[in-house]
Amino acid sequence: KPKLITDWDATDRSPARYARGVHRFDCDGRYAYLSPTMDGYFGNIVVILDLKDPAKPREVGRWHMPGQWIAGGETPTWKNDAHKCHHPLRLGNRLYTSYWQGGLVILDIDDMSKPKFVSGLDWSPPFPWPTHTALPIPFKIKNRNFMLVTDEDVFRQEDYHPYPAAFLWMVDITDEKHPQPISTYQVADMPDTPQPRMTGCHQPCEIVTGTEIPVTWFAHGLRIIDFSNPHSLKEVAHYMPDVPPGSDRVQSNDVTVDDRGLIYLLDRVRGLHILERT
Repeated sequence: KPKLITDWDATDRSPARYARGVHRFDCDGRYAYLSPTMDGYFGNIVVILDLKDPAKPREVGRWHMPGQWIAGGETPTWKNDAHKCHHPLRLGNRLYTSYWQGGLVILDIDDMSKPKFVSGLDWSPPFPWPTHTALPIPFKIKNRNFMLVTDEDVFRQEDYHPYPAAFLWMVDITDEKHPQPISTYQVADMPDTPQPRMTGCHQPCEIVTGTEIPVTWFAHGLRIIDFSNPHSLKEVAHYMPDVPPGSDRVQSNDVTVDDRGLIYLLDRVRGLHILERT
């Protein structure tokens, strides 16, 4: 039977109006990289936990975007809690961290007690969607380093003006201090007109095993994207689930794969599909 060893409380007990707690996380077996709310901070920040003793998780480091540390006298320059950590992903001694309407940041964690800012990239505005995932590719392509980035087709800037649906980005990080977007991908049948929220892009599979990757696209199901040519992303397969009971449309939300190659596709409303490529 599964057994709770311990838990770690990141609850902000101040009377804030916004959601509190850990949103998402990454874990390498020894350390966990979280996006919690913390006392004294405005919005989620980066926190690193040492899980060497699973019964006693220990915080070893944290990082926040300047303006978030209210208790330290900082003042946000943005509306609401728009600049907040969505979740960090580790590769080597770097954390590739999506920061919602703050874009994305690359952090140096050579010294985990003092994460250091390497660079950032923020395309909102002009693009309105918050950044959901900054996924580093763990191998070179044509001797260069890349990162896949998804924006989440949900909250939008500019007072919720209507916009076309969110899409997928490819970013060249060979010079990590100057990340450069080089291409994008949107599903072929997506209208280039304002769409309801949760129509477009959401989350890539965070387990990268080759140059074809599953990506969830909310109302457009699952898309398998080939990024072997980083300058020209293309779709090579897709799966459109049936609309689940209790919903008026598909809401493909999360995707992962196992070591057998099976794909696990989760609907935001209800339902799990287990898929196999043929």
